[in-house]
Amino acid sequence: MKSAVETLNPTRVRLTVEVPFEELKDSLDAAYKKINQQVTVKGFRKGKIPARVIDQRFGRGAVLEEAVNDALPKFYTEAVNEAELNVLGQPEVDITELKDNETLNFTAEVDIRPAIEIPDYSGIEVEVDAVEVSDEDVEKAVEELRERFASTSPVERAAEDGDVVTIDLEAKVDGEVLEDGVASGVSYTIGSGELLEGIDDAVKGLEAGGEATFTSELKGGSAAGKESEVTVKVTQVAARELPALDDDFAQLASEFDTLDEVKADSRKRLENMKQYDQATQAQERVLEKLLELVEVPVPEKLLADEIETRKHNLVNHQLGQMGLDLAKYLEIQGKTEEEFDAETKEQAEKGIKTQFVLDELVNKEKLNVNQEELTEHLMRRAQSSGMSPDQFAQAVVEGGQVPMLVGEVARGKALAVVVEAATVKDTNGEVVDLDDEDETAETVEASSEDAVAEPAEAEEKKTEA
Repeated sequence: MKSAVETLNPTRVRLTVEVPFEELKDSLDAAYKKINQQVTVKGFRKGKIPARVIDQRFGRGAVLEEAVNDALPKFYTEAVNEAELNVLGQPEVDITELKDNETLNFTAEVDIRPAIEIPDYSGIEVEVDAVEVSDEDVEKAVEELRERFASTSPVERAAEDGDVVTIDLEAKVDGEVLEDGVASGVSYTIGSGELLEGIDDAVKGLEAGGEATFTSELKGGSAAGKESEVTVKVTQVAARELPALDDDFAQLASEFDTLDEVKADSRKRLENMKQYDQATQAQERVLEKLLELVEVPVPEKLLADEIETRKHNLVNHQLGQMGLDLAKYLEIQGKTEEEFDAETKEQAEKGIKTQFVLDELVNKEKLNVNQEELTEHLMRRAQSSGMSPDQFAQAVVEGGQVPMLVGEVARGKALAVVVEAATVKDTNGEVVDLDDEDETAETVEASSEDAVAEPAEAEEKKTEA
C-alpha cells in the first residue's frame, strides 16, 4: 500500500491511497465466506459454494463491493498512522479506481487537529475580586440561619407578607380543569415567589376559608407555558415566629455554644466561599488571556457538530424537563433566534479552542492522571449529575467514556499550571497567592477541571471509514 497526504487547510487533509490487489486477498476470502453463508445454490451445501459459482450467479461486482467495504477501514487507518495524523471525526471516502485483479485507489478527506504553538504564558496578569466579608454579610448569613429555625402558629386574621398559608389550588385552561391542575394542602410562604406569579396578591388579605381567582402562566405540567385561571382557597393562616438571637439559638442551630462563635463560623464560611469564587474567577480570566495568545483554527464540521449538539441538549434535555420549547425559552431570555445562534456558536468555538489548547499543554508539560485524581473527578461529576458514584462509574465504563474523563482531569491540571504561573491581583491591588494554602490550590485544580469538563461535545477520535 502507498499513501500520500495533501494539506487542504490547517484543519483538513486529503489522503490518497493506492492498494495493490493482492493486499485485498483476505477481504476477498472473507467476502466469499460471508456470501456463502447468506445464499443457497441448488446442488451445493450451504457454505460450500465455489467462488466461481458465486461469481457466475451473483456477479463478481457484489464480491468486490463486500471486500472493499471490509478492507477500507483497515487501509484508511494504516494511512492515518503512517502519516501520524491526529484525525477528528469521520472521513469522506471516495473510491477513485477499482480494477479487478489490479488495484484499488481511494481518497479520504478528514479533519485533523491543528498544529498549535503554545507561547510563554508566565506573563499573564489578571484581576479578581478581593476576598472581603463585611459585618453586614455575616449578619445576613446568621439571619438566614435564623429563618430556617422559624416556627409557625395558626392565627385568626387575614394573611400578610411572610405568613405561611395552607392552600388548595385548582387550575383551568379554556374553562377545563386540568388533570394535573388540582392540589390540596399546599404550604406556601407569602412573598417567597416559589409558586405561581400573582398568587401573593391573591392570598394576601384572605382569612382561613377565603377564596380568590387569578390568572397566571403555568410553569410546569401538561399545560406549561399556557395562561390558566387559578382558584386558590386558604384553609389556614400561620404566623412565622423567629427565635431570639442569643446563645440558646446558637446551641439550637449549630454545634457552637455562643452566638459569637456562630458569627465567627459564618464569617469563616463566607471567606471560604469567596476564596473559591476568587479561584474560579482567576481560572476563567487566565483561560481567556491564554486563548487570546494562541492562534487556534477550528474545523468547520467539528464546529457545526458541536453547535448542533449544544442545541439538541438544550432543547431535548434541559428545556424538555422544564416543559419549555426553544421559542418560549428565547422569549423568557429576551433574545432573538439570531442572538441565540451567535452566542451558541461563540460558546462552541471557545469550547473547542479550549480543548485543543489544553490538550497541547498536557503534552508539552507531560502531565499524567493518576487513579486518585480520576476517582476524585468522577465523584464530583457524579454529584453534579445527581447519580451515585457507583451508578455514574458504571455508566461511564459501559459508555466507553473513561478516556473522556481522563482528558477532563488532564486539561484541568494543564489549566491549573497556567493559573499558578500567572500573576493574579485582587481589586485592592494585592497579589493573590493561590498556592498559599493547600485548600486553595486544590480549589484551583478542581475548578479548572470543572471548567473544561464539557469543552466540546463532539468528541474527537480516530475513526474507521
